[in-house]
Amino acid sequence: IDPKKDVDGFSQMNIGSLLLDDKRGLYSCTPLGIIHLILSTGIDLTGKHAVVVGRSNEVGKPVALMLLQHNATVTICHSKTRDLGEFTRTADVLVVAVGQKKLIKGDMVKEGAVVIDVGINRDENGKLCGDVDFESVEPKASYITPVPGGVGPMTIAMLMANTLKAAKGNVQ
Repeated sequence: IDPKKDVDGFSQMNIGSLLLDDKRGLYSCTPLGIIHLILSTGIDLTGKHAVVVGRSNEVGKPVALMLLQHNATVTICHSKTRDLGEFTRTADVLVVAVGQKKLIKGDMVKEGAVVIDVGINRDENGKLCGDVDFESVEPKASYITPVPGGVGPMTIAMLMANTLKAAKGNVQ
């Protein structure tokens, strides 16, 4: 796919644009939506500690880069991180995209943290749930995204924004 038409933002050229903070590229939709969600809380990311749990090329790595571009101090963890709670408890902003249902519990979250749950899993009853145990984390978080209905709609909104940006950029 021509990078100018890659509205998903997965081409090597667009990933390179993200790495180099080149705003002309089309950035990956889910991480872009996550950043919009975080900024909509009014939080200034400058100097804040952001912990990203997940290292995928689709979400974890790109959202970490975007957080860095907003002057956050970023720690990346993953499913093999030892003592995960030691890291997550220090996060002003916690983004979880590791694909393990209800991995993050309330005792693993700092009071007042912004928590973004990217996970899509099914619990024992077949009900959709995230990587964050919403019931135990919600009382501690200043903001938290639900699953479903949190990050997904923002991903779609960013896909539409990228489509518009691509269309404008490709007009002769």
